[in-house]
Amino acid sequence: MTCETSVIEAWPGVGAPAATKITIVIADDHPIFRDGVCRLLSLEEDFTVVAEVDDGLRVLEALQQYEPDILLLDLNMPGLNGLATLERLRSVKSKTKVILLTASDDRNEFVQALKLGSAGIVQKQTATTLLIDSIRRVRAGEMWMDSRTTASVIQGFLSPADPGPAATSAPTKAQVRSRQPLSPREREIVHLTAQGFKNSDIASALTLSEQTVKNHLHNIFDKLGVTDRLELVLYAVANRLVGIA
Repeated sequence: MTCETSVIEAWPGVGAPAATKITIVIADDHPIFRDGVCRLLSLEEDFTVVAEVDDGLRVLEALQQYEPDILLLDLNMPGLNGLATLERLRSVKSKTKVILLTASDDRNEFVQALKLGSAGIVQKQTATTLLIDSIRRVRAGEMWMDSRTTASVIQGFLSPADPGPAATSAPTKAQVRSRQPLSPREREIVHLTAQGFKNSDIASALTLSEQTVKNHLHNIFDKLGVTDRLELVLYAVANRLVGIA
């Protein structure tokens, strides 16, 4: 199977992909980059690239036609850029989850992309293994960013221009659930998690067992209505539960 470039290029033989396959549409205006991503993803047995798009205006058409699990969306494309595309996608009911592909270091764009519903952000210069991992994690319902991008997003939430918690809300699930107050110990764990500590590090710092830390995190997720560590950190920063230097 080869990757060819066109406005919307469907891959042959993917009209009825297997239920276990993760179906993907790639939206990027650089043919060499797009072809490389296609070839990379085709090596994974659980991935199926169903279409390629080289113009932001054609993204909605591709999603309506193929209803993929994942859209890999370039931030800068002709016709309609990534952020504008995300805005349009908000008004369309779709099961497709979006991972933003970008070479940008603009944390304001990252923050805006998350507000507009992006489930992940992948730097184009990142390791290919991380791109593959991000697709699987986002498909499973998680949010995904690498540590560098996460740090940049946190700083974006904390910037002086930030109008406050109401404008930088946590993920939707955290908004709609009634939240219980965190205990002092849980706040300690949130603070250490926001600093990038692993469970084993938190356990060592607080003289707890690793299983106890896991239990606390489970309770914290339930109380705040978040599903993973990234959502927890973004919620905590947006709602001023923690401050990051």
